[in-house]
Amino acid sequence: MLEKIKRIGVLTSGGDAPGMNAAIRAVVRSCAYYDIECLGVYRGYQGLIEGDFEVLNARSVRNIINKGGTFLKSARSKEFRTPEGRAKAALKLKEAAVDALIVIGGDGTFTGAIFLEKEHGIPVVGIPGTIDNDINGTDYTIGYDTALNTVVDAIDKIRDTASSHDRLFLVEVMGRDAGDIALNAGIGAGAEEILIPEEDMGIERMMDSLEKSRKTGKTSSIIVVAEGEKSGKNIFELAEFIGENLEGYDIRVSVLGHIQRGGAPSCYDRVLASKLGVGAVEAILRGENRVMVGITNKIVTSVDFATAIQGSKPMDKELRRVLTITTV
Repeated sequence: MLEKIKRIGVLTSGGDAPGMNAAIRAVVRSCAYYDIECLGVYRGYQGLIEGDFEVLNARSVRNIINKGGTFLKSARSKEFRTPEGRAKAALKLKEAAVDALIVIGGDGTFTGAIFLEKEHGIPVVGIPGTIDNDINGTDYTIGYDTALNTVVDAIDKIRDTASSHDRLFLVEVMGRDAGDIALNAGIGAGAEEILIPEEDMGIERMMDSLEKSRKTGKTSSIIVVAEGEKSGKNIFELAEFIGENLEGYDIRVSVLGHIQRGGAPSCYDRVLASKLGVGAVEAILRGENRVMVGITNKIVTSVDFATAIQGSKPMDKELRRVLTITTV
């Protein structure tokens, strides 16, 4: 297979995540190591349709390992969701003599890759880049560790204000379908309660917890709320409900938003991205196709796209147990 691969394309798609640049760098330099030309695709699948390509070499990716975001840019493409759009993308790849494609992103990115390979036979390998850590077949996704550190740092600062003014803060973090950020950051920051999408804890448990805290004289607390939690109320409605049904709390809301996606990647994310970038190129050289490279027990492994995007990761029940014990 090695002698058949002469040019590999690489793109980033979906939401940006810290460490994507480190992954691009590893892909480009792996290609240079194996004497393969690397073609960068700007603006994800939309750039693929438009042929927005640039040949990249080892010098093209200097000084980007420490930068957040993605220098190849990212864009969501409605056109690529159609057979006609994917046909245009495949034609551009063939005209550019691209033998295989590496896509960095999440489940939407991998779904697009599945259709591109199925309909046009272009070999595709994926690298999981999403702060939500919601991809199966890998212990961690690129950007997750950095996002956790960003959230913990923010909650630490919020707690200073909560303690100074005896306030209850509801802090919303990203996680529409996965509560990994909320659960891990909440425990790491010492939150009193955590609401996540995987588990409908019910408002009653949260209210009971707050009532017990109030009776013991505790007037400042932190509740971490994943944006997709299942109470049926948004975070502002939740704050209003608490205020109407529980006396003794001065309630504030903080929505962390997109700061969770930005910033320089942590050392862990830089190393993870580097390992997976090398792993993706080597997977192509081994003849693998329609797979994602991930990290399992510190070892780079491959899993087919269908498995990677099938359903949600199971919640870490041990972490939930730890939360219950440490909030007594």
